[in-house]
Amino acid sequence: MTLRIFILSLFLIVSSAGIAQVKFEARASKPKLGVNERLRVDFEMNQDGDNFRAPAFSGFTVVGGPNQAVSNSWINGKRTYSKTYSYFLEPTGRGKFTIGQAEITVEGNIYKTSPIQVEVTAAVDKPTDGNNTDFVASENLHLVAEISNTNPFLNEAITVVYKLYVSPRISVSNWREIDNPVYRDFWSQNIDIRQLKIETGEYQGEPYRFVVLRKTILYPQKTGELEIEPLTLSVSVDVPSDRRDIFGGRLYTTVDKTVAAGKRIINAKPLPDAGKPGNFTGAVGKFDFKVIPGNTKLAATESMTARVQVTGNGNLKLFELPKLEVPASLEKYEPERTENVRTDLNGTQGSITDTYTIVPTRQGEFTIPALNFSYFDISSRTYKTISSQDINLEVDRAPAGGSGVAGGGYVSKQPVTVPGEQFRYIKLKTNLHPVNSGTFLGSLSFWSLMALPFGLLLGVILLGKKRDAMAQDVRGNRIKKANRLTRKYLSEAKKNLGDHEKFYIALERALHNYLKAKLHIQTSDMSKDRIRNLLIEKGAEPESTEEFISLLSSCEFARYTPSSKLTMEQDFEKAARVISTLDKQI
Repeated sequence: MTLRIFILSLFLIVSSAGIAQVKFEARASKPKLGVNERLRVDFEMNQDGDNFRAPAFSGFTVVGGPNQAVSNSWINGKRTYSKTYSYFLEPTGRGKFTIGQAEITVEGNIYKTSPIQVEVTAAVDKPTDGNNTDFVASENLHLVAEISNTNPFLNEAITVVYKLYVSPRISVSNWREIDNPVYRDFWSQNIDIRQLKIETGEYQGEPYRFVVLRKTILYPQKTGELEIEPLTLSVSVDVPSDRRDIFGGRLYTTVDKTVAAGKRIINAKPLPDAGKPGNFTGAVGKFDFKVIPGNTKLAATESMTARVQVTGNGNLKLFELPKLEVPASLEKYEPERTENVRTDLNGTQGSITDTYTIVPTRQGEFTIPALNFSYFDISSRTYKTISSQDINLEVDRAPAGGSGVAGGGYVSKQPVTVPGEQFRYIKLKTNLHPVNSGTFLGSLSFWSLMALPFGLLLGVILLGKKRDAMAQDVRGNRIKKANRLTRKYLSEAKKNLGDHEKFYIALERALHNYLKAKLHIQTSDMSKDRIRNLLIEKGAEPESTEEFISLLSSCEFARYTPSSKLTMEQDFEKAARVISTLDKQI
């Protein structure tokens, strides 16, 4: 009897141990969540199973999954295995919900998880989504518009710098602009950025990397509250997942995120009325004013130039220069405008010049009155006026033989002298010989010259047919040429596929070489605006052009951030396709 009890107990212990070896559990990221949050549910097993069946998820909408993760390791000869199916759920409303049982089959036996009770409450102020890749990308990627001054004067320069902040926890493989801001109430000027530069900084007290995507100078043209529309980007974000490759390296999941800089409001102040000069035309900044005359002593047949010039920093293109007034005895022509202006983060700087041409109509002394130029000085918040000097002009009598008009209105004349023997170079005697017509007519030279026009006509016809035949295969020739260029420029990048840094350096060089061959520009001139304009002028479609610019920016940005091998393969295929498409179009 005792032996039977012992054998039965041993059998039950072994059976219980065998049953306990298989674990299949369900876990929720939180037992309570707001209606505007997301829930992560993991179904984990410690042995590989088949025929996984998820529950119905009543009261929720599946927004992600199933994502499968497998972990297999050996420690001190002992194997540890786990396999997880993950779902991301979005509540459909408030209430208490039950996540039902999931099923799995292991060695012919069916195992089920226990139900999970979850409560959905009202919306929370700051939603969190656990390990959802979409949420991780949102929390670690920020597009910010930094404005130098939100309370400027009318026509005072302000700068808007758009920065993309990226956390070290993620990486960015590609980005493109979806919606560009329209500055309706501003005069705007973009500052060209030749190459993206990765910098380090902080965002909300945490270390981040960032890149300056765009710099813009704005001059308010109205007073009051003015809106700056947001810049919107589509960014491909590589988020680290729980999975690893066979070498232990972490695998990344690519998520496409849309980020916006947010709407900003500028409160533009009107310029003060106190002390405003009557000749004020809207100049705001810090300026110098000059009237520079040319030669002030001249004859009645000569002309002079006078330059009216404003130099400094401010809204140089948004006001009128003073008009030069001259006496009635001087003839003034319309001025020629010359602009030597550059724009950077310090504003618009340089000079604006009107060059007048003045011609006197009679002899005498004349005075061109001085000019006054007024502007609003930003640093002192006051109006300032700069005055030039009078120009004193002396006009002498026209020189002898000239066509000028003297003071009494008499036009000087000079007699015409006809020298003798002025036709002495003309030969009056000829030395002509008669031509013997019998030696040329009917000769070989005669018939050759007669046949020459017909031979030339036949040659032109044959050449035209040959050119037509070549022209009929233009599309094929272009495709062949595009394929040759693609193989030549992308061969180095393909060899380095898998090596992150070498791959993107080679791919960027391939794109630059293609631009040199097709657009005939050097690397130093390859600004994105210039490339865009040249491609469109060559006949490229806007979609293909923007895709090429996006790929170029992606190469510049991705060289400094880690990327998965899948992302590199996608960029390589995209480069080959875009180059081939552009070559057919242009």
